[in-house]
Amino acid sequence: QVQVVESGGGSVQAGGSLTLSCTASGLTFDDHAMAWFRQAPGKEREGVSCINWNGFATVYEDAVTGRFTTSRDNAKNTVDLQMGNLKPEDTAMYYCAVSSYINCPSGSWQQSKKVISWGQGTQVVVSS
Repeated sequence: QVQVVESGGGSVQAGGSLTLSCTASGLTFDDHAMAWFRQAPGKEREGVSCINWNGFATVYEDAVTGRFTTSRDNAKNTVDLQMGNLKPEDTAMYYCAVSSYINCPSGSWQQSKKVISWGQGTQVVVSS
């Protein structure tokens, strides 16, 4: 049984930083790309970042490019999302996701149907 657990959310002022962490178990971790999604109130869930199986390739949503960085440690089955220069529009529930892909194919990795397991989410609130 795959389990995905996020941590690290919280409240921060605009311009601040937060790091989210995710641990996955019950799977062969390096058989999967890992993604972060977020969902703001009243909005659809959207893909934020994806990191391929070996950590050598990453992709980001345009709105976070240059501010967020994702990394993974396959020895520890963990993936992080470092978020900097946070903006109020980054306020959302953030979800770690195990992708059915091994890489992060453009235009496809953001599809929720390609996620095989979700974490429970961690809340990020950015105040102005």
